[in-house]
Amino acid sequence: MTDSALRELEGDPSSRKRFFKMMGGAGAVSAFGVFLAACGDDDDDKKADTAAPEGGAAKDAPADDLAIVNYALTLEYLEADFYQQVIDSGLVKDKAVVEIAKKFGETEQEHVDALKATAEKLGGPAAEKPTTKFDEVLAGGLEMVLSTAATVENLGAAAYLGQAGNIKDKEILAAALAIHTVEARHAAALNQLIGAGFQGDGPLEGSVPDGAFAKPMDMQAVLEAVKPFIAS
Repeated sequence: MTDSALRELEGDPSSRKRFFKMMGGAGAVSAFGVFLAACGDDDDDKKADTAAPEGGAAKDAPADDLAIVNYALTLEYLEADFYQQVIDSGLVKDKAVVEIAKKFGETEQEHVDALKATAEKLGGPAAEKPTTKFDEVLAGGLEMVLSTAATVENLGAAAYLGQAGNIKDKEILAAALAIHTVEARHAAALNQLIGAGFQGDGPLEGSVPDGAFAKPMDMQAVLEAVKPFIAS
């Protein structure tokens, strides 16, 4: 992690100050501390795998960032499509919950648009949108839908945290940090909605993590977790 943006910011106070100003001040300071604490001083053999999904890239620094952006894009495609399918299904009758689903879906689509633009800026190609399969979830009724939404949002937050120490570009790190925070807030809201409360038995459960710092997940573990929802 010695050449990552996160480690550079840790060792360069002036650069860190500019970064926090770009991110919006005190909230960024807190989030940066969580990222740094969660990532720690990993050795090379403990680094999260940055092999990209299809459309990934080689092992130079910009290519590593492209691989991470495309990985994040794949997850955001999945989330945006899930919320759209939930709304289209008509399963949710409560107007307040419908509005939450719409709002979260719009947010995930904004993430998709931003990440696609970033991938293209890095030289692309941007990852293609996968074909999803949420039929079993939708067939399971509203409780399963909300539980899956909470799990997917917790997974997204853990995925961004898992890649923070591998990102080379500070602007991409800033975007990842900002999206991570939104995913975590989505997850907390959904956990409260389904009555999961503050149970933190694992990285994908509960409104707060199991311990003082959120648990990151590496790329392989995340992609394995979302495999049931991807047809191709």
